Amino acid sequence: MNLLLLGRGKTGSLVAEVARERHHRIEVVGSKENTGAAAITPQRLAAVEVVIDFTTPHCAVGHIEAGVRAGKNMVVGTTGWYGELDRVRRLVEEHGTGFVYAANFSIGVNMFFDVARQAAAALRHGYSGQIFERHHVQKKDAPSGTAIEIQKMVQQASGRNQPLEITSFREGEVIGLHELVFESPNDRIYFCHDAKSRRAFAEGAVLAAEWLAGRKGFYHFQEIWRDL
Repeated sequence: MNLLLLGRGKTGSLVAEVARERHHRIEVVGSKENTGAAAITPQRLAAVEVVIDFTTPHCAVGHIEAGVRAGKNMVVGTTGWYGELDRVRRLVEEHGTGFVYAANFSIGVNMFFDVARQAAAALRHGYSGQIFERHHVQKKDAPSGTAIEIQKMVQQASGRNQPLEITSFREGEVIGLHELVFESPNDRIYFCHDAKSRRAFAEGAVLAAEWLAGRKGFYHFQEIWRDL
């Protein structure tokens, strides 16, 4: 496939590496070349099948708007823009494109999400709960998109009105560690996912792009990862 990657950061660089290993043609565009979505034009995207975005929250929606209006399918791993989710969904539906987004494209994390949904039953049996997340000091958003996903799914699965508290830490070069803890007077239950490499995020994003090629619709990665 012909892919356009937005973002030259640590994860973006791995996305490009994985895409080439899987024999895709990929062009990488950094922030200096793409101010105000200047690089995302219909002419530039003519031969592109999927645009992949791993940039920053403040510019992600502008990138999405430009890509979707140019009629291109998109995979978005940037977080921090979900306040615009409904508007983006409508835009994708209006233009008949394909779109996959996620706070985390790691298969392991998505398995963790399934466990979190099941474990939410603890809140109906006298347990209290809390979420902890740790990331590197350069991470722009806090709490992380992954922690917010865990919070939402536990709240929905448990039927509680009050969401679990999230405690965030930004330190060193921590790639991403998420803990879900339930506690009662009698015991404590820990669920933890500790990312050892960003490559898991990159592999999931490329697999999502492959799955999305030729498809239309608005998808969360949780809906499709088992099909990859």
